[in-house]
Amino acid sequence: MATFFQYIRQRIPFRRSTQKKQALPTPVLPATQRVVSQAVNIAPNDALVAYFLSSPGAIEVEKLHLDSPILRELKEAGVKLTMPLVSQGELVGLINLGGRLSEQDYSSYDKGLLNSLATQAAPALRVAQMVLDQQAQARERERIEQELRVARIIQQTLLPKELPDLPNWQVTAYYQPARAVGGDFYDFIPYEDGRLGIVVGDVTDKGIPAALVMATTRSILRSSAQEDLSPGAVLERANDLLFPDIPERMFVTCFYAILDPQSGFLRYANAGHDLPYRWHEGEVGELRATGMPLGLMPGMFYEEKEVTLAPGESMLLYSDGLVEAHNPTRDMFGFPRLITLLGAYQDENSPIDYLRAELSTFTGADWEQEDDITLVTLQHVPVQNLQETTEILRKPEIHEGSIESGDGWQPLETWSIPSAMGNERIAISYITQRVQPFHLPERRLEQLKTAVAEATMNAMEHGNHYRPESPVTLQLLSSEQAIAVRISDQGGYQPTQAPETPDIEAKLAELQSPRGWGLFLIQNMVDEMRILNDEHTHTIELVMSLEGGPHAPQSA
Repeated sequence: MATFFQYIRQRIPFRRSTQKKQALPTPVLPATQRVVSQAVNIAPNDALVAYFLSSPGAIEVEKLHLDSPILRELKEAGVKLTMPLVSQGELVGLINLGGRLSEQDYSSYDKGLLNSLATQAAPALRVAQMVLDQQAQARERERIEQELRVARIIQQTLLPKELPDLPNWQVTAYYQPARAVGGDFYDFIPYEDGRLGIVVGDVTDKGIPAALVMATTRSILRSSAQEDLSPGAVLERANDLLFPDIPERMFVTCFYAILDPQSGFLRYANAGHDLPYRWHEGEVGELRATGMPLGLMPGMFYEEKEVTLAPGESMLLYSDGLVEAHNPTRDMFGFPRLITLLGAYQDENSPIDYLRAELSTFTGADWEQEDDITLVTLQHVPVQNLQETTEILRKPEIHEGSIESGDGWQPLETWSIPSAMGNERIAISYITQRVQPFHLPERRLEQLKTAVAEATMNAMEHGNHYRPESPVTLQLLSSEQAIAVRISDQGGYQPTQAPETPDIEAKLAELQSPRGWGLFLIQNMVDEMRILNDEHTHTIELVMSLEGGPHAPQSA
């Protein structure tokens, strides 16, 4: 059979208009007739095609009179007799014969022999064409798969191999492309001062073009971050550099933020990406900032916003593959469902495992993923959940006049906070959470928070001189009638001075020190303030009476 196929392929050169075949060499001619070996392209709407399909058998070309380009080409080539090869109602080839060497006409016997040959040759030629087509398709698939393997290796190389290890933070990430190569990406960019750049992006389209644009965008963002630009400025530069060269109808959505792990302070900008969510104890909020996707138009401006993630708060960054997933009835996962799930989240599993489980339940076992899915979470873990990593400093020594010299005071918790600008917000968050069981009225709670913030700032600045290796210690104590917050720095002994009532006119005239507001403010925010010293520490104790306590103001 293989020998027969080779014979047919050598003697029946033919090309359909929808397939590309190589022109075949001229065969060795029999002694009695001349085979016209010439590859031809026949348009599907050529009148000769319809004639061949309706008139089986050998056809004398000279007797045909049709408006057909291919018929004219056959006549010009000297074809006298043509035999259409039809298989399953489709024209797959022609056997073309020129004039006989004897210059006699073809006999009915010749035509019958040709008909018998065509009966066997047509299906054989169709099979041969199908085999060649399959081989060509296999080679093309192999080439594409090889390119995808290379692109996938490049993409996986560019994704972070390790997650950031930040004290008091848990960072998790998940990435699943819908195809071998996707357009989503995420990245973490460390700064020399300890801050962390966080990127989540989505390139339109999939496959190799999206992977290449992703790699380019990542390189631009990292390069811009090294210049210590703000999040909005980083996106502006990335947009202007991408615009001239990005493929047509492609763009990149991107969220970029810079986190200060010590304070939880987050500054961010958004280039048309899905809004991240911030949640804590059932409350869920969006992190909104406006800006066009990267690569659409030059000269774009990206709004910057800022927020502080207090201990216990978490943030989710994600791509639209999550919210645009569909279940078997074509219902969409959607933003409302995501918000509801975050509001109901408990700490049994990581947020990503929790969301993946909910997505799997929603889509079902036979779900075919439609788009890339990227999830990144940041959790500012409370101190009680990080006992193995958080340094708890020794309690300050007890001195005469301290609240612990009396009866009934019980120490509750002690924390240490790095001496860094802005970390007073962490102190406020700690105290707010821990005094909730005492049910302070809202006004008195705000007064206590203000006093704690001012005392913590003083301890970090004047006691520890913003040295990160010298933390500020906060301790919460309680009795039946009051609560107290002790704030200690490592500034050593400092002379105790009573807070001086500020004279605004004297300060403006430089007759009085510009300082002095802090202690005055603290003293007027709480019911009682004590200042304690030893050779190692300087401590301020803030006492706030509970309702009905002996120190409670009559108006409280």
